[in-house]
Amino acid sequence: MPILPKADVVLRGGRVFVAYGAPVAEAVALWSGKVLAVGSSSDMEPLIGPKTRVVELRGRLATPGLFEAHAHLLPLGLGMAEIDARPHNARTLDDLLGLIRAEAARKKPGEWIMARGYDQFELDVKRHPHRTELDAAAPDNPVYLVRACGHLAVVNSLALKLAGVTRSTPVPAGGAIEQVNGELTGLMAENGRAPVKAVLPDPSDEDLVAAIERGARYMNSFGITSTMDAAVGIRSKYREIPAYRNAVRTGRQPIRVTQCLLASPDGILDQCYAEGLITGAGDDMLRVGPVKIFTDGSAGGKTAAMSEVYAGEEETHGIFCLTDKEMEEATIEVHAKGYQLAVHAIGDAAIEQTLVSMEKALAKYPDADRRHRIEHCGFNTPEQMRRMRRAGIEPVPQPVFLYDFGDLYRSVMPDQRPETSYPMKTWIDMGFKPAASTDAPVCDANIYPNIYQMLTRKTSRGTVVGATEKISIERVIQAYTEFGAYVNKCEDHRGTLRPGQAADIAVFSRDLLAATPEQILGETRCDLTLLGGACVHDATGEWRA
Repeated sequence: MPILPKADVVLRGGRVFVAYGAPVAEAVALWSGKVLAVGSSSDMEPLIGPKTRVVELRGRLATPGLFEAHAHLLPLGLGMAEIDARPHNARTLDDLLGLIRAEAARKKPGEWIMARGYDQFELDVKRHPHRTELDAAAPDNPVYLVRACGHLAVVNSLALKLAGVTRSTPVPAGGAIEQVNGELTGLMAENGRAPVKAVLPDPSDEDLVAAIERGARYMNSFGITSTMDAAVGIRSKYREIPAYRNAVRTGRQPIRVTQCLLASPDGILDQCYAEGLITGAGDDMLRVGPVKIFTDGSAGGKTAAMSEVYAGEEETHGIFCLTDKEMEEATIEVHAKGYQLAVHAIGDAAIEQTLVSMEKALAKYPDADRRHRIEHCGFNTPEQMRRMRRAGIEPVPQPVFLYDFGDLYRSVMPDQRPETSYPMKTWIDMGFKPAASTDAPVCDANIYPNIYQMLTRKTSRGTVVGATEKISIERVIQAYTEFGAYVNKCEDHRGTLRPGQAADIAVFSRDLLAATPEQILGETRCDLTLLGGACVHDATGEWRA
């Protein structure tokens, strides 16, 4: 038997989820930022020295640090300083307008009012706010109000004026600027938002670093120790690259980050490639991951590209952000440069466009372990799944979309599409590694609704959507740990608590393996979060004691 050093930290007397399929341990020892050993509490006794910190689990569950496989860390942090327009904060249109009115009273005339998170389905009026209603709430301030999905926004007249948008403004390809009876409503979708986004105030360098830290601390509070920022460059272009470097350098990034680079021409890929920022560059705290391409929008906003129409007053199949030719050319170019791809595709028509493009790229430049990803991949067909499996393409879903938006999906798609969407069990049974994530700030980074949905397939209103796709709590933890590491190509370092893996750990207030879904949703918290063996979140004060 090898002689092991004395541990820096020992957690004992509880339940330790080492990996899916591995025996649940009682204790884990950490040394030099890595897992040293797992086993029983008595096994750890020889590893405890005078300087070892001992944490008594008292029956609680410790898991590998969670991996938020698809979120927008920097926008999440920025949004935390803006108006929170989510349903819990604005259930009625009057509530929403009141938030904007109150912010206008605090702002100077001409200063932008930024808000995010409303869902027209949850509002009492069951529709989007109108430009004129925003005008009345904030007559002297431009307003940019983003829907929960992040793919639609409503703006007021002053914002349209600053952006130079009029009734005669051409609608960009892959976008929408709504008019009703010849008048602008203020609703803009996908690429149609570009004129307004071009005149939004740009955050300062300090704002960007503060946002990274703010978002990371929030994720830490749920046991999240790794995340992929799913579109670096989407808000402040290339300035986001040095912002992340500065956050790491100054100790203000308490989370491991994979940077998903926003593709050119609207993104930063060309500059990154010129500087050698290719998939895999960097280290365990900050590394370059895949390249992001958007192909469609959101199902709740009826902009996800579908082969079947949405229900409602206007027949639509959604929106394609790119033509087939543009998508194929972009995919092959990015693939040829050596990048992994992470393509946003929600509707089955967008998934088809994405899949065809990836298949052609892999045929032209074979790579058996590129691990291209389809982000969201919400409404894929059985045949598309089989083709993805053959090509080694992984789905990266957000099951929480069904918790937050499942009843809306049923409203706009009154057929079988919602029942078969985000099919976690089917994917796992087929051999995929569908990494769980929230797409924060689209949905809250709060892990518990996501876990609850995977266990029950219930929406926030209690509607069961596709009960056959429920998975076990062991699979849920695997989806939030091992699968996240795999799709981000760092499973050699993270995702399990086997010896030699990173000492990233989440300690929950109860044994999740024995808890009911309702207890997990409403009565559970993360007590401790360790990153490389150091505490980055302590809800109980026990680390400081």
